[in-house]
Amino acid sequence: MKRIPCMEAAVAVMESEGVDTVFGIPGAAILPLYAALQHSSIRHITVRHEEGGTHAADGWSRVTGNVGVCIGTSGPAGTNMITGLYTALADSIPMICITGQAMRGKLHQESFQAVDIVEIAKPVTKWAVQLKEPAQAPWVFREAFRIARSGRPGPVLIDLPIDVQRGTCLYDPELDGPFPVDVPEPRAEAVRAAVDLLMEAQRPLILAGGGVVIGDASAELRALAEHLQVPVQVTLMGKGAFPEDHPLFAGMAGIQTQTRWGNAAFLESDLVLAVGARFGDRHTGDLDVYRKGRTFIHADIEPTQIGKVFEPHLGLVGHARPTLAALGEEARRHTSPKKPGRWVKQVEKLRTALPRRDDFDDVPIKPPRVFKEINEFFGQDTTFVTAIGLYQIWSGQFQKTYLPRRYLVCGQAGPLGWEVPAAIGVKCAHPNRQVVAVVGDYSFQFLMEEVAVAAQYRIPFVIVMINNEYLGLIRQAELPYDMNYAVDLHYGEGGIDHVKVMEAFGCPARRVEVPGDIRDALAWATAEAERAQLPVLVEVMVEREANAAMGPSLDAIKEFEPLPELALAIDWSD
Repeated sequence: MKRIPCMEAAVAVMESEGVDTVFGIPGAAILPLYAALQHSSIRHITVRHEEGGTHAADGWSRVTGNVGVCIGTSGPAGTNMITGLYTALADSIPMICITGQAMRGKLHQESFQAVDIVEIAKPVTKWAVQLKEPAQAPWVFREAFRIARSGRPGPVLIDLPIDVQRGTCLYDPELDGPFPVDVPEPRAEAVRAAVDLLMEAQRPLILAGGGVVIGDASAELRALAEHLQVPVQVTLMGKGAFPEDHPLFAGMAGIQTQTRWGNAAFLESDLVLAVGARFGDRHTGDLDVYRKGRTFIHADIEPTQIGKVFEPHLGLVGHARPTLAALGEEARRHTSPKKPGRWVKQVEKLRTALPRRDDFDDVPIKPPRVFKEINEFFGQDTTFVTAIGLYQIWSGQFQKTYLPRRYLVCGQAGPLGWEVPAAIGVKCAHPNRQVVAVVGDYSFQFLMEEVAVAAQYRIPFVIVMINNEYLGLIRQAELPYDMNYAVDLHYGEGGIDHVKVMEAFGCPARRVEVPGDIRDALAWATAEAERAQLPVLVEVMVEREANAAMGPSLDAIKEFEPLPELALAIDWSD
């Protein structure tokens, strides 16, 4: 067994775990790790802010399914990572953040940039650990990858005192390898009970959450749905788990990111099989309304997730892929493939009867028109990245998704500024894939310095900015208080000119104020990003007073009134 610098062993572990790109900022307290990193096969992307580094690692992880890595030095580098760790924990994203630290003997003496980052990070990680001995380095890193991947995936923080980093350990990469990760399967009895309930229901729905995407279970989901002819809805995190042009697609239910016909279909259902969904409050709304008249089956890899929000009639514990596969096998034992029944046809009627308009020609531009152009211009393989605010809600309501890991959104934590660094991570993982970041004007400003990273490393993608010159979602939330306070971001005199900001980074940009110009601007941006190998901005100026989820921009047609053929009094028996 050869004795080597312990940080070389740590880097060897990262390489063998499939990490080809890391995001970070070097500093004095982390330089031994960087000394080992410089001789490895791993590409290092120097970000401009540690939070941006975490979001880039997050984006890389979401599209690869592997563990993303972000590196920083001691003190504020670690505290800057907390938002990214929280985001990854909330959305079940496997990620490792590595921080430098002062010498062990100085931690109690208020040494420069010495902070107890392990204690700070514990609430927003699956595991936060400080390396105490050089000999532990390869094993702590191995365990970090195992924990990040296991069960409900999530982030880990490893803190590295500089005196420990300078140590050596015995290590032979030929004798080492990744630790096994358990893929739990559901109990056969519970699977049989779930299929029995599905078969007995007259108006069942399958609700696909983010766990279906993370678990790479889309094929199993589709096989089950098609065999039993059960309509499928997705949550915001589950977008892409089921193609939205499929005859069995039943929209999205929720209080913000939803389709009107999806809400109607959900309210008409009598059974919901939820797989890898956490029943977030923006999805469920009022639980009394959400649950009334419906039987719930909840399948999740994390046992304590079942019953956390409300008690289901049946719980299944298992990884999404083997769980859906087992449900499909049991269904095939029960019955031959079904044909579309009255319930499937009813869902299609709802889709036809309850659309939201997106064909507005108004000036200022109405937001739905922007997403109509996005849907029609970009191909199904395009990866979209979006964050939080009115534009996320409009995206959830209007944007079409067809493939898993093509619609990335920071769903629960919702940190502003997530999109640009996440898009960088996505593009680093898939250099040949079209990547589009849909941003708000205020969110863009949170981490717009990361545009410099994409420019430096020639990482091309398109940024579509929905600019209403307001803190739009906050302005809408203030309406019941009869106030319009501290939300104005008008750029008429002073403020930020986003086109000039992009040009200052050396990147092309264009502003659009007429709906007929959106398509040409998207075509120009796509071509320019490819030609220049740079991020390119299309800033679309939309009406300032546009609201979501319900407002004149979206529902300028008469509110839907149930038609006789859509009433619940229908005899649903085949």
